[in-house]
Amino acid sequence: MIYREVPGFRPLELDVSEPDDPVATILSLHGGGWRRGSRLTPLPGFEHLTEELVNQGFRVAAADYRLSGEATFPAPLEDVRAAIEFVRDEKPLFVWGESAGAHLGVLAALTGSAVDAVVAWFPPTDLLGLTGDVSREAALLGAPPESVPDLARAASPLTHAHAGAPPILLVHGEDDDLVPASQSVRLAEALREAGAPVELHLVPGARHRWAGADPAAVVATSVRFLRDAPTR
Repeated sequence: MIYREVPGFRPLELDVSEPDDPVATILSLHGGGWRRGSRLTPLPGFEHLTEELVNQGFRVAAADYRLSGEATFPAPLEDVRAAIEFVRDEKPLFVWGESAGAHLGVLAALTGSAVDAVVAWFPPTDLLGLTGDVSREAALLGAPPESVPDLARAASPLTHAHAGAPPILLVHGEDDDLVPASQSVRLAEALREAGAPVELHLVPGARHRWAGADPAAVVATSVRFLRDAPTR
């Protein structure tokens, strides 16, 4: 279904899967470096994740957002905020994202979108702190991060850590070869210092997109966190 129409852009869609009486809603955000991917392309090894979450009582809304080839930041953040409001009902609302989707979910939660908790798998959290090939970040921002430092900071969850943040779970592979685990470590430290609820789980031997990880264990950790999270 279409959840947002921005003049000049493709209609933005999300797919909803739900049990008869859901206990909460999960907004699912795909990865892909902000420049590719869609709600229809799950991580390899996680093709049945939505079905599993539905079987555990969750309503799952998988959403698309504008990619960097379509519009630069803050466009995808605005889309995520709109998706959050579109799926909101009287039940608890969680955001669950991977990589770029995790970045956008955490950023939305830290900058005013009211959600009950966030599960963030291997998110970029400090765009100025990334090294090596930053073409993905440059495409998101419309320029290399170091040339637009104020915009890069505004687009970095690390900048927005504060005491009123919802509970956030950061799960990151220790051997992530694309987004260093230090990105999650630094955000966890900033949230703790601010007095915000945060959990950090580093997965030994795991690389980006959970290569080398046990999918069932990662999912179990994430579901447990949501079930234990306090809700509004």
